[in-house]
Amino acid sequence: MLLRDIRKGNVPKINQITKIIAHVDPDIILLTGIDYDFYNVTLEAFADLLEAMGAPYPYQFARRPNTGLATGLDMDGDGKINTARDAQGYGRFAGQAGMAILSRYPIDSDRVQDFSALLWLDLPNAHLPSVDGQPFPSDKALKMQRLSSNAHWVVPVVIAETRLNLMAFHPTPPVYDGPEDRNGLRNGDEIALWSTYLNGGLGMKPDGAPFVILGDANLDPYDGQGRHEAIHALISHPLVQDVQPRSLGAVAAMKNQGGVNETQQSDPALDTVDWKDARGPGNLRVDYVLPSVGLDVTNAGVFWPTPDDPDFALLRADGKDASRHRLVWIDVEIGQK
Repeated sequence: MLLRDIRKGNVPKINQITKIIAHVDPDIILLTGIDYDFYNVTLEAFADLLEAMGAPYPYQFARRPNTGLATGLDMDGDGKINTARDAQGYGRFAGQAGMAILSRYPIDSDRVQDFSALLWLDLPNAHLPSVDGQPFPSDKALKMQRLSSNAHWVVPVVIAETRLNLMAFHPTPPVYDGPEDRNGLRNGDEIALWSTYLNGGLGMKPDGAPFVILGDANLDPYDGQGRHEAIHALISHPLVQDVQPRSLGAVAAMKNQGGVNETQQSDPALDTVDWKDARGPGNLRVDYVLPSVGLDVTNAGVFWPTPDDPDFALLRADGKDASRHRLVWIDVEIGQK
């Protein structure tokens, strides 16, 4: 259906997303929530749309995510099997809402590291769900449960003879579960995978190349639900810079929308998603672009214009948001030192 909508060329949501990407014009971008197919036909069609708008991305990367990958077991403890929540990652079909990378620089696909098949229980210091001391939803389910609800990739991109490793991920939201906190624990451990990897805890050490961690972590450092210590540990890791991309539009949204936003602890300028303000988590910082220490970051921001900015029109079409999430970006200089 996504491929159909892309080929139609007249679906407002897709048109707005492509306009935003073409306007911000990043050299490399991680897409989340894009359906995966084996031959990457959908991704190529999306790249064709961008090229027609003057934003070419000749290099593309995607692999099968864990979303919709059937297990044949009851993975969420509701007594049913073969539902969207019983897959390795939530999905009504295999590949739903996966991830993809578009780049103007060559991608070294032969050197990609893919941690998506890592079992949750094999993560050092994993926080596994239980009820009354018993594995939740069952011992059998936990023994086959992968950690990644979507994927964890280390994708090398070659820029001016320098290799930049893109560490891409999209954890599960830390909600939609029960008192066992299955999703909250999993979200925290999906984020913790990167700290474990940087510390050499996955049986291999990073190759020493500069890197950027990027993705929708579905977790704010202070506000909303979830285990905030997980994202704190990542953004404060000694090998990671948190340059705190910000926008004026997020501040304006907080003031205009009110609701739960008025009680939050985080700096509203850092928010990256516009969620419900009444009976909801409000606007939060959940999307991250975290460069490694030593990378020269010259600028950073979140594409969230204020209502009086002409670019604000890019966020909405036919009264609907292009996305609840805003595009987070950083500028880095490669090979300058």
